[in-house]
Amino acid sequence: MIKRKHILKIAIDSPAAAGAGTLAKSLSKHYNLFYLDTGKIYRFIAFLKIKYPKKYNQKFIESKIKSLKVKDLSDKSLLSDNIGTEASIISKVKTIRNTVHSFQLKFAYNPPKKYNGSCLDGRDITYNIVPDADFKFYVTANLKTRATRRYKELKGLKKKVTYEEVLKSIKNRDKSDLERKISPLKRTKDSLLINTTNLTKRACFLKIKKIIDRKTFN
Repeated sequence: MIKRKHILKIAIDSPAAAGAGTLAKSLSKHYNLFYLDTGKIYRFIAFLKIKYPKKYNQKFIESKIKSLKVKDLSDKSLLSDNIGTEASIISKVKTIRNTVHSFQLKFAYNPPKKYNGSCLDGRDITYNIVPDADFKFYVTANLKTRATRRYKELKGLKKKVTYEEVLKSIKNRDKSDLERKISPLKRTKDSLLINTTNLTKRACFLKIKKIIDRKTFN
């Protein structure tokens, strides 16, 4: 695998709807980093499983991942609750994780040259994908706050869903992410804890920016 030298690598792990994606996008824009939402890759595969049930197998997945463009992951249909639930299930499959792992590594260590580095967020980024990241963060928030955020996000997309359904879905996602045997969600000893429960998006960004700037530019 080709690895670009002297690039900035930021790794973020978090449970669902903790604000990691928004934070990662802001950091990527500010520091000119290539951003990859790794959870969206599993959502993309879940979408394939739902849309093409007869074609769905490992070979089909590999062919689709091989031709996958990052812009394809911005499709808002990937945010649906049923796709999220399915994504959590298929992320436990070792062959699928291996396929996704290769895709993640390519962008983490060899981002397009116009970028100063990479910023990835997911469930196992800090210890499985980019264990040598320059900065590692574990972003979280309490359950009700995360459910409220996801509910508002889905309502904004005109999705017919209740708060209770979203809350239950996130509880199930947490259980699945934390208890799976392969690459479970966990905070590593060298990951800085960022609790966004009472932080605005801007405040969260500034808090982490201060940490990065202090180490990078001093």
